Amino acid sequence: MALHPEIAKVLASLPAPPDGPLDPVAMRAAEEAQVPPAEERLPLHSVEDTTAQTPMGAVPVRIYTPTQDTSYGLLVYFHGGAFFLGSLDTHDHVARSLAKETGLKVVSVGYRRAPESAFPAGLDDCYAVVRWAAENGERLSWDGTGLAIAGDSSGGTFVAAVAAMAHDEGFDRITHQVLFYPSLDLDFDVDRYPSLRENAVGYGLETAGLKPFNAFYLGSGADPADPLVSPIKRGDLTGLPPALIVTAEHDPLRDEGELYGQRLKEAGVDATVRRYAGAGHGFVQHFSWIPEYHRVYAETAAFLRSAS
Repeated sequence: MALHPEIAKVLASLPAPPDGPLDPVAMRAAEEAQVPPAEERLPLHSVEDTTAQTPMGAVPVRIYTPTQDTSYGLLVYFHGGAFFLGSLDTHDHVARSLAKETGLKVVSVGYRRAPESAFPAGLDDCYAVVRWAAENGERLSWDGTGLAIAGDSSGGTFVAAVAAMAHDEGFDRITHQVLFYPSLDLDFDVDRYPSLRENAVGYGLETAGLKPFNAFYLGSGADPADPLVSPIKRGDLTGLPPALIVTAEHDPLRDEGELYGQRLKEAGVDATVRRYAGAGHGFVQHFSWIPEYHRVYAETAAFLRSAS
């Protein structure tokens, strides 16, 4: 179907991007300026900023407790932003909605970003916080059962990589992985996937923008041939946690996400792929106020309850 009319209206209202190289500082400031004040955000039982003391150092985290209870399942969330954008604040509304709809306590990770921090700093922070959460179950009132990981876009890259790292190190506490329109192949040859050409222009994220947006990460030492950078290049996907992969019809990254889901299934992993019609890349972050797309949270909750 065509791009959702509400999304098309917003995209048509956006100014043309400035000429010249990308400026991470200016782009981050522009993102942060759009964050609503705390009093306008979805209310939860509690929201706490703290730090996770890990082997990687002190990693900022924000803990979302949906309701007052004695114990909770946990969901560790990695925000998107092409490895150099995004923050605890810009994705606060996503974490809040995940907590409310799933009933899980959500730990959002303020990982180190490129270009200031070289690969694999951000990935290591994410994995370290997952380990920290499992080791601090009493402090988090963890029920000791479900420990899910979720992320959008480049955060979805980290989800796939963290699941692989955990498997390889014998850390078996991750029970679910949720990837919202993940970036799984950082080799941006436009002939690798039909969606790179089908959705190249006019849907928000454009194929020509993939290289410059990811250049900060790749320039920091991330090698596209490394399966921790491009998780679709991992040869053996057996033994990974059950996965929900959400893709968007009009996303250049659509096909790599769906291929990854297919490969997980072929490896015996319980994998569910859901394509959202009329949506473009980033719809969970930017357009989940549209009812058709807000249901992604309910679908995530249903997956986390049903997968085993």
